[in-house]
Amino acid sequence: MYNVSARFLAALAESHAPATTAQLFTTDGGTQALEISGGSVTVDRGSVTRRTCSVTIADTSLIPRTAKASLNVYGAQLRISRGVTYSDGTSDLVPLGLFRIDSIGGDVDEGPVTLSGKSLECIVQDDQFTVPYKATSSAVSAITALIQRSIPGAAVINRAADTTIGPRTWDIASDPMASVAEIAATMGAEVYADADGTFIIATLPDINTAMPVWTVAAGEGGVYVSASRAMSADKVCNAVLARGENTESGVAPVSALVTDSDPSSPTYWGGPFGRRPLFYTSSALINSVQAQAAAGLKLAAAKAPNATADLSSLPNPALEPGDILRVVYPDGSKELHQVQSFTVPLDTSTAFAMQTISAKEGT
Repeated sequence: MYNVSARFLAALAESHAPATTAQLFTTDGGTQALEISGGSVTVDRGSVTRRTCSVTIADTSLIPRTAKASLNVYGAQLRISRGVTYSDGTSDLVPLGLFRIDSIGGDVDEGPVTLSGKSLECIVQDDQFTVPYKATSSAVSAITALIQRSIPGAAVINRAADTTIGPRTWDIASDPMASVAEIAATMGAEVYADADGTFIIATLPDINTAMPVWTVAAGEGGVYVSASRAMSADKVCNAVLARGENTESGVAPVSALVTDSDPSSPTYWGGPFGRRPLFYTSSALINSVQAQAAAGLKLAAAKAPNATADLSSLPNPALEPGDILRVVYPDGSKELHQVQSFTVPLDTSTAFAMQTISAKEGT
């Protein structure tokens, strides 16, 4: 979760007015405040571009008539923040994302103007290789180089254990963000642009050990609205075999099998669920530690969908995918949930919906 005060979290359950701001960064280096009338920001860990926005603006003069308009699709960016306005008139805002604007449209007479955008991973993703690209050295250095190749000066923060990767060359027209993900897998990590537009290298929090960041509780003073639960074995795997063979590095092939080894888990390897392995191969893996990390990362995603939930609560714009929530249902039962995706409304009339994975009994 984005770092917020206890006062902010308490205010989410009270009838404070929402506060939303948007700042336009024009292609000529200028900035402009925009008044938003509606829309939403969706944050999804399963998407390459983790954050997307759809924003409505009443001012029809902002519809671009020429390529030189301040609001355009040729590199203009939009920063959106949302929070609460307290009874004393002060506001507390948290960022929801920095977006490249990809489309603009609307009725020129009556409006509204509708904008859509994607977080900064899209810039790296679109900058496909026009010549073969080779990465080597440390994983963090290689990831940073790939990101800054497309966004010079981009901030990259590492929160995982770095490692040395084997030489890896990608062909012309390959997706650089897929290359970033492949390198990050050697660390057991994923890479994404956060709400500030900073690229983060991090491992997924473990629902069995991580502390919940927020309680979604029913009853007086709670933020719970409704919930639905589902279970599915479709595409669920309970083991990953990661393999690496890099002839250029001169090291022997490596592999690691990581299984769901928790006897209390419904997808326990060798239990009633059976054995359902997934296979992952990358020449960037040059030792068993990297293979183990990559297999663990892939397994966390592969076994998670067996238990999912859709939660509706009062909006919390400070959440991040991967955050652990404690949910207290109207009957008093409790579960831990890991956030997969959510949509933050930019108005007061739309519900705040979250999708979670790996739900389990909690205290």
